[in-house]
Parts: sequence; structure tokens; C-alpha cells
Amino acid sequence: LEKNSSKTKISFLLNKVSTSYVNTLRRIFVNRVPVLAIETVEFKKNNSVMYDEQVAYRLGLVPLVTDYKSYNLKSECKCGGKGCAQCELKLKLKAKGEKIVVASDIKSTDPKVKPAQDGIPIVKLLKGQELELLATAELSEGREHAKWAPGLVFYRYKPDIKISKKGESREECAKVCPVKVFDFNNKLKINQDNYLKCHLCGACEEASNGEVKVTHDKTSHVVFMESWGQLNCKDMAKIGVERFNKILDTFSNEVKKTLK
Repeated sequence: LEKNSSKTKISFLLNKVSTSYVNTLRRIFVNRVPVLAIETVEFKKNNSVMYDEQVAYRLGLVPLVTDYKSYNLKSECKCGGKGCAQCELKLKLKAKGEKIVVASDIKSTDPKVKPAQDGIPIVKLLKGQELELLATAELSEGREHAKWAPGLVFYRYKPDIKISKKGESREECAKVCPVKVFDFNNKLKINQDNYLKCHLCGACEEASNGEVKVTHDKTSHVVFMESWGQLNCKDMAKIGVERFNKILDTFSNEVKKTLK
């Protein structure tokens, strides 16, 4: 992990793997890690300037801190998808103008589940306007809708930067690098904290007239992960790998059945 890694942002290296494997992991992390999101909304009062559908859409996009172990996917729940306390969560919102209704106004029946960011605006209420509703959140996956995506994941090849003896005098390389990969103090050096941020733009090679070389290994990848707040990045990666293993086991079992 990078030194500046946090609960919402991390980066890590994957060595000796193909790009197709890394991309599969990326898709698993984004599309197959279940999180909670509001799915249905029952309005009791809404005389704001926004239609019920618009408010419901905004509510669905509010990331909810997810207690993954306490809830099941409806397709895997003992209730058979009918809806119960193990696969659904009730939330309430009651507000009266003048004010901007924000995510922190949403009250959950489960103290462990709450909006990941309190200040997300939902609707502005004018004097005399009211909003009252009952919402139901469900556990689901990003492949069903983007509101169930736990975050953003992308990757690039690991850079391999080499500086020749003549290149050590090229101060302009440090100036042109957009991600500050280089430091210059009488000598051009690689900033180890920013090294993995290199996106192979080639600006340093051009500025050094070839005295700085940037290449990459197609079997080494830098993976960047950013959570929207439902899960921290460590849990997002852990659950993603568990889900990936489960998918592979299911696939293996189906192949074995076919070959019998």
C-alpha cells in the first residue's frame, strides 16, 4: 500500500498477473460487491418543487454505510426474496421548510447503517413545504444498478523509470512531470512517494532528450481503489476476493457436472 492510503482510497501492486486478470478483479470489485442502497420510497407528504420520482432517485444515490454481515442478498435470503429484516432496512425522513434537506436527515432503524456523507443535498424546501417518507433499502450489486456500486477501481501498468548520468542534470523533468514523480536538488531523483502515480505520459523523456527512459512491465499493475463510503477499501477488496472465489467455485462445479 502507498503511504498515503486511507479507508476511502488505497493503491496496491499486483505482480506477475495478466491484464485480463486485473480487469476481472476490477469488475468484481465494482459490480459484485454487495452494498445497501434505497430501492423503494413511500411518500406521505411532498409539496416541494421536485416530483416524487426525482426525490426518490436522489435518495437511491445516497451511499449508505453497509454492515455487510447483517444483511443478505434477496436472492440468497431465507425469506425467498419476499422481504424481511435480514434483506431489507427501513429508513424515515421527515422535514419542514425553510431548509435544505440533506442526507443526515435520513433516519435509519439500524444504528449501524447511516448515510456515508451527511451533507449530500436532497431537496430545498421553502417556507410551508414539507417532505415525509418511508424508504426501504436493499442489499444488491453494482451490476444491477450504479447505486449499488461500492466505489471506483482502475489500474495501469507499473512504471519502470531509468535515469542516465546525463539525465541527472535535467531539472526540467521535475518541472514538466504532471504528477511530481521527480525531485531535483542538484540531482534528478525519483520521488518514491509519487513513483506509482506515473501514468506513462512521456513528458520527462521528451524534456530530457531521451536521457530519462520510462517503460513498463505488462505483468505488473498498479491498482487504485476509491470507496464511496458504504465500505472501507480493505473490506471492499476482501469481500470482492471472496465473491470472486465463490464465482470460480460455482463455475468449476458446473463444468464438472457437464463433464460427467
